[in-house]
Amino acid sequence: MKRHIVHLDLDTFFVSCERLLDRRLNQLPVLIGGTGDRGVVASCSYETRQYGVHSGMPMKMARILCPDAIVIRGNSGVYSKFSDMVTDIIKERSPLFEKSSIDEFYVDVTGMDRFFGTYQWAKELREKIIRETMLPISFGLSINKTVSKVGTSEAKPNNFINIPDGHEKGFLAPLSVKKIPMVGNQTYRLLRSMGVEKVKTVQEMPVELMESVLGKNGISLWKKAQGVDNTPVIGWSERKSISMERTFEKDSTDIHKLKSILISMAENLAFQLRSGNKLTACISIKIRYSDFQTYSKQRMVPYTSLDHTLIKTTLELFDSLYQRRVLIRLVGVRFSHLVGGSYQMRLFEDSEKLIKLYQSMDLIKNRFGQKAVKRAVTMGVKSIGGMPNPFNGQPPVIPAHRRG
Repeated sequence: MKRHIVHLDLDTFFVSCERLLDRRLNQLPVLIGGTGDRGVVASCSYETRQYGVHSGMPMKMARILCPDAIVIRGNSGVYSKFSDMVTDIIKERSPLFEKSSIDEFYVDVTGMDRFFGTYQWAKELREKIIRETMLPISFGLSINKTVSKVGTSEAKPNNFINIPDGHEKGFLAPLSVKKIPMVGNQTYRLLRSMGVEKVKTVQEMPVELMESVLGKNGISLWKKAQGVDNTPVIGWSERKSISMERTFEKDSTDIHKLKSILISMAENLAFQLRSGNKLTACISIKIRYSDFQTYSKQRMVPYTSLDHTLIKTTLELFDSLYQRRVLIRLVGVRFSHLVGGSYQMRLFEDSEKLIKLYQSMDLIKNRFGQKAVKRAVTMGVKSIGGMPNPFNGQPPVIPAHRRG
């Protein structure tokens, strides 16, 4: 049975979210990303691309190329909420789907053509997403993930395309070889040095030649160029970890500053856990020095979601890991081994008064925002960003001590 795979991609997703919140941004050049000299473009509007701007470009360069662009730092919490809305719609209507990123999805609709056309089904799904979220979205439909993803790229902006069975090779042939998903900048430069510019050239090359140049990746690239890709759609499942990182605009050895940021991260992540009725059993921290040497360390803990336990372990891990005493470029905190459930107090260690304090703080954060209440030690910490809810968006549940 021939497969039918739909690839959906939300167009300029972060920019589209910002435009829903502020209509004045419509038709204007917009850049989303870090605003400092080390900032990177996370998303850019089509109006900026005519100047050569693209995602992943240093923000400093993007502002030089497009000086009139409006630069927005962005809010990951807002983007995650919009992404969750789209995910819920796809989940409700799809037999099997894979969420490959915050704004990309694959849906396996194999066999559904026996009941109604898969192309019509995909169009109706897209229309429903646009109608309920007002976000622009494009899709490509073909017999595999590679051709569908390339199809989506060709259909943009805010459009769709169907590549019929048997037309995969002809569809890919006239396109730049860089359109193949696995071709990065380095591979593209190598292929261009060989005189390879179009996919058709790869299609006509012996597979042995591609293997001799790129090894096993050469074989995979050659197959994709032929329109062959048997990669399955992997069913989406709930995430098993949450994390935060901060890259500094200026490398630092200020221990007080570093610990304040780690405390802020742990506090924010703990609130995420409670908001999703989750517990963690593993805490990890990461340090990247100015020479890009990266180290990490983790520790198992009894299942918990309370700040004081998580912050204490985070700081202990930092103290044991930070040994080089040289400038630090990045720090990060990660909670993993997540399970569903609400926190049970530890007798003799947690007080009912403390639990009620957390309940009150969470109520305030849910009503007035996550910055409404914070620890004094984190007051001087620069905003880490919006707080996405990666779980179900349900209110936090921290039960009081159960007597008996």
